[in-house]
Amino acid sequence: MGRMKFLHTMLRVGDLDRSIHFYTRVLGMQLLRRVENPQYKYTLVYLGFGGGNPDQAELELTYNWDTSSYEHGSAYGHIAIGVPDAYDACAKIKAAGGQVTREAGPLKGGSTVIAFVTDPDGYKIELIEQAENA
Repeated sequence: MGRMKFLHTMLRVGDLDRSIHFYTRVLGMQLLRRVENPQYKYTLVYLGFGGGNPDQAELELTYNWDTSSYEHGSAYGHIAIGVPDAYDACAKIKAAGGQVTREAGPLKGGSTVIAFVTDPDGYKIELIEQAENA
């Protein structure tokens, strides 16, 4: 079968500009590319860190032009992002207008420092403190 590779995670969003602002200005991702499909009335935006693929997986935001909100269902959990300092990341996210829903601190029953933020569509994002080269 060959070597598999994680490419991207897709989230459906209700307001593309608001979501791009959050992921680029609040979380510091780069807008990597944008694909417009007028025939089928949707836009795809790919975001990531460090240039995205092939070095890192990307986040795909799908905006269906006629839909302004979605139900997440009970199966969705969160996206996880490694950060060098979760406390500092939370302070910067709050200063940029982001919503921290669980302040940085040790994981219950463990020592790993985590935090949670919520994007404008209600998706949860876990910040996991890691050494710079982990």
